[in-house]
Amino acid sequence: MLNKADSSAPITQDDVTLNAPQIVPDDLRSVLMKRSHLFQQVRAFFYARSVIEVDTPMLSKGAVPDVHLASLSTWVQVPGERDKQRFYLPTSPEYPMKRMLCEGSGDIFSLAKVFRDGDLSPRHQVEFIMLEWYRLGFSLFELMAEVTELLQLVLADDAQTPLRVESITYQGAFKHYAGIDDVFTAASQDYQACLNRHNVPEIVGLELSDRALWEQLVFTEVVEPKLGISEGSMAITLLYHYPASQSALAQISQENPLIAERFEVFVNGMELANGYHELADAEGYRQRFEASLTERVALKFETVPLDKALLSTLASKPLPDCSGVALGLDRLFALQQGFEDIEQGIAFGLADS
Repeated sequence: MLNKADSSAPITQDDVTLNAPQIVPDDLRSVLMKRSHLFQQVRAFFYARSVIEVDTPMLSKGAVPDVHLASLSTWVQVPGERDKQRFYLPTSPEYPMKRMLCEGSGDIFSLAKVFRDGDLSPRHQVEFIMLEWYRLGFSLFELMAEVTELLQLVLADDAQTPLRVESITYQGAFKHYAGIDDVFTAASQDYQACLNRHNVPEIVGLELSDRALWEQLVFTEVVEPKLGISEGSMAITLLYHYPASQSALAQISQENPLIAERFEVFVNGMELANGYHELADAEGYRQRFEASLTERVALKFETVPLDKALLSTLASKPLPDCSGVALGLDRLFALQQGFEDIEQGIAFGLADS
């Protein structure tokens, strides 16, 4: 879940070494203490709600096929095997957590180290902490409310003066912030005209026929920077009912097949969390995984093996009705402390490894 591709320009190792903000030694203990306090706040929030903390494996024979995610891998000499076996590092703890849910774990959360290759910017590290949790019987809106409670706890300066909260549909956000009346019928030319109105530099080499990419550009360049901001101050925007074409592993609405039961959370123009009313059946997972693999082939990306353990578990014990969400904890800490770069809140970023 958090699965947007980074739109920033590639960063060289020299850039990282020279430009990365550093924690000076005198400040290190202070930052570590504040970071530790955030972990305490998060754990206390879930313990008070009887949500069980779980840990998940760091190695898997399967990987996430999503075209926006690039997995890291390593080779393991498994005893009894002649050749080394390839294992993948997690881009999130989602798959093993869903296997636990199928086996009867009940409500669970995880604070997990995860890895995503090719992401390095003020908002991204290759290695980072993800908070992910699942609530049985929760609707999409009940989970959105719980995410809001957690963010108010962590980010509001005073419990008596909570952050302003905006809940708006994906369609509504395009209409309000970009002047696109209907994202389901808008053409590439409509998105191109919107970018021109907002003085976004001309995009070179993009085919006019690639409507989905034009839509994504309008979202990234025009809509997203306005989310989670109220009168120049930090706020919380809950963006929900994404198009079915962006459903990932969310259920499609039974009331409207054009939309997915998916939401994202933005604070200060930055994506912070991504949640679903979770798809339940094994065949649905297989179909979406295979569609992603087909897209990988078309884009000439490396193909990856599917997580057979997840598919097998889902086939024998379908996922119980639940909603789940993944939240970038390093981003949350940066917002809480007013850091401009998440590396300011990490003792050792990639450049220090």
